[in-house]
Amino acid sequence: MKPTFPLFLCCLTLLTPLRAEDAPIKLDALVAQIAASNPELKFYEAEIAAAKSAARSSTTLADPELSLDLGRKRVRDAAGVLAGEGTAWSVSVTQTFEWPGRLALRKAIANRQVDLAELGLARFRAALTARARTLAFGLHAANAEAVTVREVADRFAALKETFLSRDPAGITPLLETRVIEASELTLQRRATEAELALHASLLELNQLRGAAVDAPLRVATPSLQFNEAPATDALLAAARENNFDFRAKRLELEQQGFSVQLAQNERHPAISVSPYYSSAKAGDRETIVGVGVSVPLPVSGRTRNAVDTAEARRRQAETAAFIVQRQLEREVLTASHAFATKLAESRRWAPDTARKFRDAAELADRHYRLGAVPIATYVELQNSYLDAVEALLATQREALEAGLKLQQLTGLDFHPVAAEAAP
Repeated sequence: MKPTFPLFLCCLTLLTPLRAEDAPIKLDALVAQIAASNPELKFYEAEIAAAKSAARSSTTLADPELSLDLGRKRVRDAAGVLAGEGTAWSVSVTQTFEWPGRLALRKAIANRQVDLAELGLARFRAALTARARTLAFGLHAANAEAVTVREVADRFAALKETFLSRDPAGITPLLETRVIEASELTLQRRATEAELALHASLLELNQLRGAAVDAPLRVATPSLQFNEAPATDALLAAARENNFDFRAKRLELEQQGFSVQLAQNERHPAISVSPYYSSAKAGDRETIVGVGVSVPLPVSGRTRNAVDTAEARRRQAETAAFIVQRQLEREVLTASHAFATKLAESRRWAPDTARKFRDAAELADRHYRLGAVPIATYVELQNSYLDAVEALLATQREALEAGLKLQQLTGLDFHPVAAEAAP
């Protein structure tokens, strides 16, 4: 049976005052809201639109060129006497035709660019979802830590006021008062740090969901359920097939392969056809209609150098894909080990561990006031309560991050950590 670890605090309220209609939002609902409304999505959507526009234009021929010449024509006889003078003009239209197969190669390169843009959007959505889920749980954890630290700090403050209201008799009450005061100061600092972490998480979450940075937000207390990851072989196979970075490198390698073929194809010159019409009137009327054909002469070696450059880029892309694959395998194994370790650590926590430490801290507070518990035991129990809460939240946060990282690397939707609102 898979263990569930509900946190011991329910729907904790942020320190910022909230209106009654600001109900707590479930973690999954918050993640869905961020994934749908994040402002950065427009950047990737515009990138896809630009790539698709470039793909459409890659299969079209160059626009024809219209040329118009206008001048004067003079005709002289053999003796040099002017025989006639008049207007001369000509018009021509030039259309360049690519070598067969060239447009198809450019289309293939442009299509890979579209695939890369769409892959970039999918990668951003996956990273955004993982980051939103981590931040949402982090907001809840920071809130829980802040409230817990403040609870214990207030307990010490109340106890200090009780001591100060009495007339200390002897060295022991005075020293105990100093211990209480020192503990209170330390806890106040921890409470301030917890509140700052809470505020930082709130700001980033509001920015991700496109809300005002100071908008109030409450996350319903999640109940985390940790699921086992697939076997290592399955993870590695899925990563090679689904990982965004590795897929991008493979697309770039394919694109470079087409670039090599295009460079080789461009060694054959494009052909320009120019039908023209010219007319001149200088005494007699002269009309010429014809077709001109022009091709560039590959005497500079530029096309040959382009092939060498494209081939070098292809080898670079091949090496980059191999390096990314090795790095991916290392990251998958590392993330898998981290998730398994954190999962085993989280399962050592009983669901009511934090509640037991809280009850013990309250019990110690009551009995210390009655004189049945020494100061050392009292302080130790209060600190143990805080340490237990922080350790529990940290373990759950680290397990969540490791599981989401593994899912992001492999593309397997095995729900490493399922979060639902605690009943």
